[in-house]
Amino acid sequence: MSSMPPLKALVAFEAAMRLNSFSLAADELNVTPGAVGQQIQKLEAWLGVSLFARQVRQIVPTDEARAYCAQIQPALAQIVHASRRIRENQNKGVRISMPPSFAAKWFAPRMTEFLIAHPGVALELNTTTAMVDFELQSIDLAVRYFDGNAPELNVQLLHADEARVYCSPSYARRLKLKSPDDLQRATLLHNTLHPHWTTWLRKFGKLSARQIDGIAGIHFDQSLMAIEAAVRAQGVVLTSAVLTEAEQAAKSLIDPFGLSLPLKTAYYLVYPKSIELKPGAATLKAWFIGEQ
Repeated sequence: MSSMPPLKALVAFEAAMRLNSFSLAADELNVTPGAVGQQIQKLEAWLGVSLFARQVRQIVPTDEARAYCAQIQPALAQIVHASRRIRENQNKGVRISMPPSFAAKWFAPRMTEFLIAHPGVALELNTTTAMVDFELQSIDLAVRYFDGNAPELNVQLLHADEARVYCSPSYARRLKLKSPDDLQRATLLHNTLHPHWTTWLRKFGKLSARQIDGIAGIHFDQSLMAIEAAVRAQGVVLTSAVLTEAEQAAKSLIDPFGLSLPLKTAYYLVYPKSIELKPGAATLKAWFIGEQ
């Protein structure tokens, strides 16, 4: 018997464990569920242990399977990562990921300038609020909104952040917003990126906890929607100056109080310490740093 386990069987086993289904594993691998089952049987024969208890329309991993999977998953991820890097080094495209709000409000207005200055670099932009997994995803660089603590990554600060109140000039006039306590009669536009209304009001106002809880509000899962609602005089938004540059320049949004709440989170450019950036990604990194 070979000292090397059947590699196809390992791939089938990892997919079945991760997806908890032979059928879903088969879909991912573009084979039939029967083929996945056959590969699992080959691996069981090689290992000399049962990996799954077969039940009606269900598979249940054994304790041996769970322990074995925990040991081989990092190795398989390394194989995928190393293979992908070699293939992608032949590609001049640069894949970058960033939050949708940052992409729309900061990067998009500047992207054309970069492409004109560097016509040989082809950008592939991925927008997501999720943390990028560099081991599993084909991403060269990422803009991440977090506290900057990631020992496994090269981390470059792009923009420190602070939370400020913004509303349309007409809304400020209509509600006579002169001090933070005047927000008691406003509509607060909440968003998941800057969920700091209570902290801001406690720091700068004199309202009680009950009064703060009683303020009307609308909740958005995207900062873009909350900012647009503020432009349309539907309330006041607590967000970042980085995301409201265009609106402030056009005077469709104003900061009625001039008060900022410093935040521990900020926008960082990150990539794994374990890799050397390909030329196009290094060029994009240098451009980001120059735009600070």
